[in-house]
Amino acid sequence: MSTTHQAASAAAAGSPLRVVLAAEALRFTWPGGKTPCIDIEAFRIAAGESVFLHGPSGCGKSTLLSLLAGVLVADEGRVMLLGHDWSQLSGTQRDRSRVAHVGYIFQQFNLLPYLSVLDNVLLPCRFSARREAQASRNGNSRAEAEHLLDQMGLDRNLWKRQALQLSVGQQQRVAAARALIGQPEVVIADEPTSALDEDRREAFLDVLLTACVENHSALVFVSHDQRIAQRFARHVLLPEINRAATSAMAVDA
Repeated sequence: MSTTHQAASAAAAGSPLRVVLAAEALRFTWPGGKTPCIDIEAFRIAAGESVFLHGPSGCGKSTLLSLLAGVLVADEGRVMLLGHDWSQLSGTQRDRSRVAHVGYIFQQFNLLPYLSVLDNVLLPCRFSARREAQASRNGNSRAEAEHLLDQMGLDRNLWKRQALQLSVGQQQRVAAARALIGQPEVVIADEPTSALDEDRREAFLDVLLTACVENHSALVFVSHDQRIAQRFARHVLLPEINRAATSAMAVDA
C-alpha cells in the first residue's frame, strides 16, 4: 500500500495519525548572524507520513533537518521527537536518542572512511540496543544489513571494502542502508539521490519509500529534483512555512 493510500485509509477509518516529530515557534540564528534563518510557527509530521521538502538554495532546508534531528538546538521554541523536547536533553542524551530513533542520510553521507561497508551500515546497531533488537527480529543484524545492501543494489564484492574506496553514488546507497537499519521511527534524507542516475534513483526511491511504509517510519526528504515529488504524499515548500526564508525565495526567483 502506498503512503498516500495508507494515510487516506487511516483518515477514512477515523483513526488519527500519531505525531512523531513536531516543531513549535521554532527560531534559529547561526552564531554571528544578525537575523534568524529559521522562523517556523508550526510543523508536524505523523508516523508513516512521507514529506517532500523543497525550496530555493539558502532557504534553510538543511538547517531545518539538523534542528528536527537534534543536531542543532533552537534558540527559541522547541522540536519534539516522540514527545521529548530536544532542548531539554544534554548533548549525550540527544546523541543517544537520535541513534535510537532517527535514521539520517546526510548530504555528505558521514560514513566512517576506514570502516567496511557492512560495518558502516551496522553502526546504529552498535550504539543503540533498540536498533539492534529491531534489526535482529528475523535473524541477526548482520543479515539485515546484507538484505538492505542487496535491496540498494550494491554489489556484494564491495561489502568488505572500506567506505573511502566507493564511488559517491555507492556511498549514498550505503548511507541509506545505515539510515534504514533497525526501523527508526523517523528517517531524514538530505539530497540523497543527487549522485544517482535515473535508473538508480528510481530503484533507490522504491526501497526507501517501501521500507518507510512497512516500518511505519515518518520520512522527511529534501531534494531540488521536482521529477520525484509525485512519489511523496505531502509536499512542503519551505519558504511558505519559514518566515525567515521569504527574502531568500525573492532573490532566487
